[in-house]
This record gives sequence, structure tokens and C-alpha cells, in this order.
Amino acid sequence: MTNKNISEMIDTVFDLEGGTLPAAYRAALWTALLGQVPRLAGEKLVGVLPLRSTVSSQGMLLAKRAKLVMRMPTTIAESAASGLTGQQLDIDGSTMRVGDAKKRPIQPYPTIHAELVTGSEDEVLFVEDIRNQMDELGVAGKLICGKRVTVNDGQRSIHGYSLVLHDLKPEASLLLQYAGLGVDRQFGCGIFVPYKVITGLSED
Repeated sequence: MTNKNISEMIDTVFDLEGGTLPAAYRAALWTALLGQVPRLAGEKLVGVLPLRSTVSSQGMLLAKRAKLVMRMPTTIAESAASGLTGQQLDIDGSTMRVGDAKKRPIQPYPTIHAELVTGSEDEVLFVEDIRNQMDELGVAGKLICGKRVTVNDGQRSIHGYSLVLHDLKPEASLLLQYAGLGVDRQFGCGIFVPYKVITGLSED
């Protein structure tokens, strides 16, 4: 990578066992993860991808094959996996057991998307800020700003937009997946994953 300030990242994918979690689980999950692997707190780019789930009257029901996916520097992935595998996490009174871990290298895709990127409530200002962040990373690409998104992490509401980035060169794609955009990576924000090919959509 040309940006020497960004560490090489990898996705560590853990099996999960559990039933329901609070709908606003994100802050509690991060606290539980820090309880097992305290050094995660010192890594600002560590991210926790949103859990696959459906909303029920009891809260958030984990999908049968739900995984805990954490994006982290390759230098700490092994120790983090060791610290979490086999642990039972308390998520605001709900229990989730972390199973075996597998490493999943991050691949360069020309089109990537994030469920929620934090930023201004004004879409024009949001897009402008995203372009500035991309300039700071030294990457170029086209973007499609999606719908306004709000999630509750258990302590506060987080606002932003869904975002698709496309026509990316391989190095730019990797760098954006490594660094992310916006803030609150630990709550699942600003984390980019591969997206299907887009045709016929308007773009900025």
C-alpha cells in the first residue's frame, strides 16, 4: 500500500452461538470484546461488522449461521482470535458464545459498500466530506450516496448514510477497506465490503 499510515487489515470470522440480543447491542458487544482482548481499545481501525439478524418482539434474533466478523490489523489478529475463541460474552444480560475463528483476507473489489458511514445530516455536506476523506487517503473513485440511516448503539444514536464506492482501482479498494470512512468503526460504521456490480444508477 502507498499509504504508510494504514496497517494491513484482515477479517477474522468467528462462529457464534446465541439466541436473542438487545436491538441496541453495539456498545455492549464492544465492551464485552474489550473485556476479553483489552488491546483492541488501542487500535482505532478495528471494526466489528454488523451482525446478521432479524428483529423480534424479544429483541434481535441472531441468524442461525450468524458470524462475528472483526476487521483488524494482521499484527494482532492471532492474539485476538486466541483471546475470544471459546469465550461466553454477556451482552446486556444476553449470552453469546464465540466459537472457532477463521481468517478471511480482504480482496480488492472495484465496487464496495458500507451499511452506514457517519457524517453530516445534510447529504451535500456528507458527500463533500467523504470526497475530502478520500482525497486525504489519496484514492479516487465514484460514489453513490444511499438512504439516511440511524442506529442506536445502546448509549446514543449514530447517524449517517449508506454508501457505495465504485470504479475503484485495486489499491484504492484495499486502502478504503483497510481504513474505512467516517468514525465509530467499533460499532459497525464505515466498514466496506464487496458489493454487486451496479448499472443504471445515478452517481455523484
